[in-house]
Amino acid sequence: MLRELEGQKDDRLLVGPLTYDDAGVVVLGEGEGLPRGTRVGLVQTVDFFPPVVDDPWYYGAIAAANALSDVYAMGGRPISALNIAGFPKDFPTEWIAEILRGGYGKIAESGALVVGGHTVQSAVQFGFAVTGLVDPTRVTSNDRARAGELAYLTKPLGMGCFTTAAKKKAIAWSELEPAARQMATLNDKAAEAMNEAGASACTDITGFGLIGHAYNVARASGVTLRIEAARVPLFPGALELARKGLYSGGAKRGRANLHGHYAIAAGVDEALAGLLFDAETSGGLLIAIAPERAAALESALAARGLPVHCIGRYAARGAHEIDVV
Repeated sequence: MLRELEGQKDDRLLVGPLTYDDAGVVVLGEGEGLPRGTRVGLVQTVDFFPPVVDDPWYYGAIAAANALSDVYAMGGRPISALNIAGFPKDFPTEWIAEILRGGYGKIAESGALVVGGHTVQSAVQFGFAVTGLVDPTRVTSNDRARAGELAYLTKPLGMGCFTTAAKKKAIAWSELEPAARQMATLNDKAAEAMNEAGASACTDITGFGLIGHAYNVARASGVTLRIEAARVPLFPGALELARKGLYSGGAKRGRANLHGHYAIAAGVDEALAGLLFDAETSGGLLIAIAPERAAALESALAARGLPVHCIGRYAARGAHEIDVV
C-alpha cells in the first residue's frame, strides 16, 4: 500500500513511512519561519484502538501511554495531543468521562497538552495524535542500528496473553490489573535513559510483537538481530498463560507474515517463542546501543528504577533478519 509513496522526496522529511518507523519526523527551519540556523525535528504519530481492558480509566490511560510511546521511541518529547474517539450513541456518559480522565491524565503526566480532538458515533475507539519535538541530529530512528551493537528491552512481554485471557474470562481482574498498570506506564524514563546514554536506534514494542518490531529495525538497518530467548523478560504469569494457548491473534499472524525472515533455534520453548511474536499493548522500548555506551545505559535505567535487560546483539545481515537462540 505504501509503494505509491516511494517517489515522494523532500529534504524536510527526516523519517517517513517507508521504514515502518514508530513516528514521522519533519525538520523545521528557516523556511518554516524559524530563526536562521535553527533546526527542529517535529515528531508526529497517531494511535487508537478498541478497549483492551474493561476498566474505563485504565483503557483511556493505556491508549494514551501507547500513543505517547511512539514519540519516546524516536528520542523525542511530547508537546501536544489531539484526542480521537468513537462511542456508540447510548454509551454510558460516566464511562466516557472515566476513559477521558484516564487518557487526559496520562497526557498531562507526560508534560504535553491536549489541544483538541474529534469524536464520532461508532464502536468504541480511543486514542491520540501526538506531536513532539526532537533534536534532528539525535533521532533514534529504526534504521540506525549497527552490527555489534547491543539490544535492550525496557518492559517484560506478555500483555497479549493477559488481555486475551481476560477477554476469554480465563483470569479475573485482580490478575489482569498488574498488567494494566504496566501498560499504562509511560516510556518517558526509558527514553530519558537512552538519550542520556547516546543510543543509536529504538522502537517500541506494540501490536507487531517483539519479533515484528525488531524485524522492522533489522530490515531498515540492514542487520540481523540475534535474540537470546532466555534473556527476554516476561511478565509474571505470562508463560503459564502462553502454555495454555492464550495468545492474541497477533502471535499467529506475526509468524505467518514474517515467514522466511526469522529462524528459531531448536530447543527454544514453544510457549516462549509464541510470546516473542505475540502482540503487545504499550510495551517497552527496544534500544540499540554501542557496547562502549552500554554501561552508561544500564546505569541510567537503574537510576530511574527501570529494569535492565540486554536481550541480544545486532550482527551483519545473515540469512534472516531475526535469529532466536
